[in-house]
Amino acid sequence: MYRVVRLLARSRRLVRPPGSASAPGLGGVPVLPLRAPNAAGMASQNSFRIEFDTFGELKVPNDKYYGAQTVRSTMNFKIGGVTERMPIPVIKAFGILKRAAAEVNQDYGLDSKIANAIMKAADEVAEGKLNDHFPLVVWQTGSGTQTNMNVNEVISNRAIEMLGGELGSKKPVHPNDHVNKSQSSNDTFPTAMHIAAAVEVHEVLLPGLQKLHDALEAKSKEFAQIIKIGRTHTQDAVPLTLGQEFSGYVQQVKYAMTRIKAAMPRIYELAAGGTAVGTGLNTRIGFAEKVAAKVAALTGLPFVTAANKFEALAAHDALVELSGAMNTTACSLMKIANDIRFLGSGPRSGLGELILPENEPGSSIMPGKVNPTQCEALTMVAAQVMGNHVAVTVGGSNGHFELNVFKPMMIKNVLHSARLLGDACVSFTENCVVGIQANTERINKLMHESLMLVTALNPHIGYDKAAKIAKTAHKNGSTLKATAIELGYLTAEQFDEWVKPKDMLGPK
Repeated sequence: MYRVVRLLARSRRLVRPPGSASAPGLGGVPVLPLRAPNAAGMASQNSFRIEFDTFGELKVPNDKYYGAQTVRSTMNFKIGGVTERMPIPVIKAFGILKRAAAEVNQDYGLDSKIANAIMKAADEVAEGKLNDHFPLVVWQTGSGTQTNMNVNEVISNRAIEMLGGELGSKKPVHPNDHVNKSQSSNDTFPTAMHIAAAVEVHEVLLPGLQKLHDALEAKSKEFAQIIKIGRTHTQDAVPLTLGQEFSGYVQQVKYAMTRIKAAMPRIYELAAGGTAVGTGLNTRIGFAEKVAAKVAALTGLPFVTAANKFEALAAHDALVELSGAMNTTACSLMKIANDIRFLGSGPRSGLGELILPENEPGSSIMPGKVNPTQCEALTMVAAQVMGNHVAVTVGGSNGHFELNVFKPMMIKNVLHSARLLGDACVSFTENCVVGIQANTERINKLMHESLMLVTALNPHIGYDKAAKIAKTAHKNGSTLKATAIELGYLTAEQFDEWVKPKDMLGPK
């Protein structure tokens, strides 16, 4: 297991950042008449300053580090509101990437004062200190360009502030020329996607699955000697132990982790250095490799530069693959949660073989009712992950020519699935699995009443006679033993010798 993301320790004095209050009225901010670039600066002593992009000037809230391109995006993409903002893991990943790029650009000649200011500002982004300065929603350009520029503007203005400059002046730190140096949105956004996905997998998804795996394995061992009736097609089958039944769940979760880990080598490949179409225009030889190495050092994860930048920009098969592994995991968890809630159904009129923890009242009208809520939560999560994978699949299939333009939607769903699965596994483990008890009295009753114990007679009297015993016993409401003796197929002593559940648990 790789260590969790951590940034290099450092000691510095930072200028106090602007307040974190939400920017008022961005949706209706008017475009102002075009002014010369050198006119950028504070609008007034009120709440806005004037910044510009290539389309003209815009009012930018004084308490925000973002600039004109971010404001313009809030005007053009009023879709979904706050709940649809770009996931914070993507923003933090951008902080890691921009720091790495600044370090490498410094090696290639970027002024050290500018590079250091960018690195410090990028660290604050990576640490989540500037989250309130990223208002853009997922539903924007499919390349994620507006979010890349949101990051560039925030880092630029924060760096300018650290250096004593004027917000919005783009001096001495320019969002494009310095923060985005040797980069394009087309390679930075997929790089941030992969960093964010890898971190979420290692910090949330895999630990959650491991926790569930370990708890199920402990239960499998605890229940190893409890013999119960098996069920196929939801009907009675031959016996197995409760521990054997749980061992199936253990193996499913183990395979889930194996599948996810198997997808990670492609996630560790970074597109940085491909720039606009994959050729690496406006970068330097070695830039891509050095950036990947810096990201690996910052995160503790084995990132490398992508073997083919054209594939890294135009297709996101690696994310589809990871999402597919999570989709399979969701299928496994759906089966496990359903089995456990059905085996715990009751308490008087269901199967009742398991006693589930009672966590909260279950009904607003039926007093004393308690429901398998953790199972229900996990199955809903599984359904959501399956839906997310459909969206990721559609997005991944739409890479046109040199660029896939479903990037924000794809990473939103991949991160959503990873977080939901990881969190749900922890919740299910702590609030359900560890507290499951076997109702041995009920288990024994159901097992000894089952007609399928007759299967043990096949080698002695043949299938047809055994079937006659089972069907007759079921029709008459009698026991297998009494029916077998009545039909004259065997004696009581033979039945007791041949029909032993403990001898039906494996090969002879």
